[in-house]
Amino acid sequence: MPAKKLLIMSVSAGMGHVRAAEAIRACALQHPEVAEVVHLDAMDFVTAGFRKVYTDFYVKLVDKAPTLWGYLYNHTHEAKADSSLERLRRALERMNARALRRQIRALQPDAIICTHFLPAEMLARQIHLGELSCPVWVQVTDFDLHRLWVHQGMAGYFAANDEVAFRMQAQGIEARNIEVTGIPIMPAFGQALSRSVCAAEYGLDPAQPTLLLMGGGAGVGSLETIAQRLMRLEQRFQLLALAGRNQQALASLQALALEHPGRLFPQGFTGFVERLMACADLVITKPGGLTTSECMAMGLPMIVNSPIPGQEERNADYLLEQGVALKAFDGVTLEYRVRRLLDQPALLAAMRERSRALGRPDAAQRVLARVLA
Repeated sequence: MPAKKLLIMSVSAGMGHVRAAEAIRACALQHPEVAEVVHLDAMDFVTAGFRKVYTDFYVKLVDKAPTLWGYLYNHTHEAKADSSLERLRRALERMNARALRRQIRALQPDAIICTHFLPAEMLARQIHLGELSCPVWVQVTDFDLHRLWVHQGMAGYFAANDEVAFRMQAQGIEARNIEVTGIPIMPAFGQALSRSVCAAEYGLDPAQPTLLLMGGGAGVGSLETIAQRLMRLEQRFQLLALAGRNQQALASLQALALEHPGRLFPQGFTGFVERLMACADLVITKPGGLTTSECMAMGLPMIVNSPIPGQEERNADYLLEQGVALKAFDGVTLEYRVRRLLDQPALLAAMRERSRALGRPDAAQRVLARVLA
């Protein structure tokens, strides 16, 4: 069988879609049947105005007006595909993405995998018009299925769990074109990492209960506000606080850490989140599809922070139903949840075992196996 050229397409509206694409790419680079793999962010090939609306507006909306985002999420899910507004939306997308279509034609891939619905929607039209002949696959990156993910002409769909697969069938996708793979995450999250070795890298005591704080949220507070609240708890634990690229938050956390030596450990951006997770007993995070999949791959219980309406709420519902997470909608609730889990190690252990059982660290490999079959 000749080696194949793969194109993976994402959209940088939030980082989850991009991270899923990079996870598939990382596995494809090691696969003997892949000659070349290219990852394109569709936003690099659209007009500046369209990119600003699609990415910057999305980020501001979910941050500043989550209730409005929830309304739009539900409204677009329920909208008829042939309505005048939907036709106008698709026409605007096509008009602003001519460079993207040219780039795809120039690459001439043997197969395309989309980790966002926008390129899938654009490619579905090209398939319908006979302008694209290679198979297009779609990886859904949440524990929910929005109508915008579903399009005619796709070679197949990859679902995060059985419920998403069931919902796909309810939307008209044939069962034979659906595979439950989980959400692709980087191979590092499937490795057996030594807690003691990783703890030593960050100056932690591997014998102490360790919390990993990965995000604040509306109602719960900023990272530094959450850290300050947690530092008041009398229980014995260490707190790893991951600020990412937020330099202001990192500086505030570092100042707070001086008041709590040996207890609070701020971290800036890292490409080795899996090593932080290897130190942790509990993760406090926003319920994005990728982050929560990484946690489950490493068998970590979660407290999910104030999920935004829409996909994060659906993700949180799934995690709570499966017994791998608790939800905090404000700072008081977060404090109560942390106290409860620290005081009930048996409950925390049960959540850990359930999380490990649900983890799918091999999702990217399973996607590739189906695409290349």
